[in-house]
Amino acid sequence: MADRPMLHIIKLCVGVKEVAELATWQAQRLRQDPPLRHKTRMMPKRVAELLDGGSLYWVIGGLVRVRQRLLDVREEEWEDGSTGCGLVLDPELVPVELRPQKPFQGWRYLDPAAAPADLPRGGTQAEGLEKLPPALRAELRALCLI
Repeated sequence: MADRPMLHIIKLCVGVKEVAELATWQAQRLRQDPPLRHKTRMMPKRVAELLDGGSLYWVIGGLVRVRQRLLDVREEEWEDGSTGCGLVLDPELVPVELRPQKPFQGWRYLDPAAAPADLPRGGTQAEGLEKLPPALRAELRALCLI
């Protein structure tokens, strides 16, 4: 059997507008019901590839912004007794190069070659951005230039 390449997942972070909001929400969930996981209806068929170094890439506000390493993928029972999938996540949110992403339902596999690169630790922030007019900053952000 040939070696399978690593694989990622991409998913919309519905209802969240900023990465800080996701971080707060996840910290609370981790305290209440460890380990940190995201529940979704569909179980991936390519689990071995996902667990070979794969990550969940979050789309927030129309942009891929951060990723979290996938630690496990498991079947879980929901409050109503039905079963779904629990994507067990590393709590570390890793910022990635911003990339626009159109909305879609559920999650999708993401080939590593198509995944945005991680930003350097500490990020790269241009100096003087706060001096730009808000409308210009918003337009530059929408174009993924800042």
